[in-house]
Amino acid sequence: MELKRAIARALRIPEETIHPETVLTRDLEAESLDFIDINYNLEQTFGFRMARHFILEHAEELLGEGSVIDEDARLTELAVVLLKERFGDQASSLRAGMDMEEVLTLVSVRSMVNAAMDVLSTLPEKCPRCGRSAWKTEDGRRVACGSCGEEAAYTEGDELARQWLARFAERHRLEVLTP
Repeated sequence: MELKRAIARALRIPEETIHPETVLTRDLEAESLDFIDINYNLEQTFGFRMARHFILEHAEELLGEGSVIDEDARLTELAVVLLKERFGDQASSLRAGMDMEEVLTLVSVRSMVNAAMDVLSTLPEKCPRCGRSAWKTEDGRRVACGSCGEEAAYTEGDELARQWLARFAERHRLEVLTP
């Protein structure tokens, strides 16, 4: 519900036009700045940070420039493997040589929900301040410790993307650049 609200606010459209399979660029004509606005709305609502960079940008940092996006801004074979593993059936139409801009058609309401849920799933078992497992929410949005009031701290979306890519690289025996 909050994601629909964030999208509707950013794009100035009725919430009723937004469904799980809605593709933001194709169906709602969202542009790159709209994604920043949507992420900002979600972050303000839930108190966490969504990924600032798309998975391919993180892959280029981890695996090297040109590894997933060639010099003509086209997907490489590795990019297709990576995106199919990350997005599943949503990425079935991808192929090497496609313009990178076409990847935005993978960003649906469902994929944004999944990204937000990935961040929310990093809620620590216990509060780092008091050590108790007393998480609660008054409004169904922000989570705080019911014992000491400390607001929940989540792993940031970009860090989750880097962690996923490190596991991907390990599974596929890819050489990783060291920072």
